[in-house]
Amino acid sequence: MSEEHPAMVASRASWRCVQEHDKEGWLALMADDVCIEDPIGVAPTNPTGQGVCGKAAVAEFYDQNIAPSKITIDVHESFAAGLEAAHVMTVSAHLANGMTTHVRAIFTYGVNEQGKLTSLRGYWTLDMMTFE
Repeated sequence: MSEEHPAMVASRASWRCVQEHDKEGWLALMADDVCIEDPIGVAPTNPTGQGVCGKAAVAEFYDQNIAPSKITIDVHESFAAGLEAAHVMTVSAHLANGMTTHVRAIFTYGVNEQGKLTSLRGYWTLDMMTFE
């Protein structure tokens, strides 16, 4: 797998921005029609189960779910094909209340021909999340 694959480049940039709390940099990686399903299906971060779509909604998603926490992303394995990349990752969120959550799951990132993120999808459920 080429490390220069456009979905790999976008994935790494997304992780960097999330971990560094760079909201503007993160949003700049997104296509106007981006859709985030983290996780896929109905969940507190995906209330309709249809995803959070469009840059304005994604900006709100950031404010509600990323900004209040210190996020750590550990990538265990990655695969890329076409305009997508899939990653086995553990995402940890250190919350303001002192609690830390962890979820090990598969996350996919899709890009358009310009290398802008069009989709971010998390294959996990709340019962997979651990708390400390």
